[in-house]
Amino acid sequence: MGQRRKAREYALQGIYMHEVGKTSAHDIIKFEWVDQDISGEIRDFAAKLISGTLEKIDQIDDVIRKHSKNWTPERLSAIDRSILRLAIYEMIYMDDIPEIVTINESIELGKTFGGENSGQFINGILDAVKKTES
Repeated sequence: MGQRRKAREYALQGIYMHEVGKTSAHDIIKFEWVDQDISGEIRDFAAKLISGTLEKIDQIDDVIRKHSKNWTPERLSAIDRSILRLAIYEMIYMDDIPEIVTINESIELGKTFGGENSGQFINGILDAVKKTES
C-alpha cells in the first residue's frame, strides 16, 4: 500500500472521529489513537488532510449539498460523509493532486469502509464536483 493511500486512511479515520466524537483537529493530529508507528511522510500528509478538511468543512458541505440530489450531508452515513469531505478538500484545495487520483482513492475507501453502494455513490458525487467545481 502506498504512503499516500495509508495517509488517506488515517485522515478518513480522523475525520470520522471528529464527526462522531467531536474530537478536535488538534487532538486528532497527535495520532495518539494509532497503535503503531507512522512514518513522518504519512503523518504529515494525513495531518494536512485532517486539518484542511476540518477547517473548510462548512464550504465542503455546501459543495456536497449542491451535488447530492435529495441527500443533505446530514442524511449520509458518517463514513460516506467523511470520505466525501476528505475527497472534496483534496479536489478543491490541493492543486498538486490529480482529481482522478483523488476520485479513485475515495472510491476504494468507500468500498473498504463504507456500505454496499458507497463506492458508486461517492463516484457519482465526485464526478459532478470534478465537472463543476475544480
